[in-house]
Amino acid sequence: MTVDPGLQPERTRLAWRRTALALTVVTVLAVRLAADGGVAGTLVAGLAVLTWGAALTLCWRRGTGAGRAPTGGLPVPLAALVAAGYALLGTVLVLRTLW
Repeated sequence: MTVDPGLQPERTRLAWRRTALALTVVTVLAVRLAADGGVAGTLVAGLAVLTWGAALTLCWRRGTGAGRAPTGGLPVPLAALVAAGYALLGTVLVLRTLW
């Protein structure tokens, strides 16, 4: 008996690609907002770019179907943690520009 996975693998790859695109947009916006913050802003922008690079590696491997991510089976919690971190960073940067 053969198992037909249907379109599930394709949907998974597309979801990881959308995640990578969203992370790229958020990183660009975070760097743009942090650029006016002097040394602290530069550090925040650098941290955002490093985090983006790590997350992009994860999303690329999963999005291209190149196999399991190198995280030992923890890609979803790691992606959720990165997303929460970016949300917090965005909130801090927006509040900083408002005041």
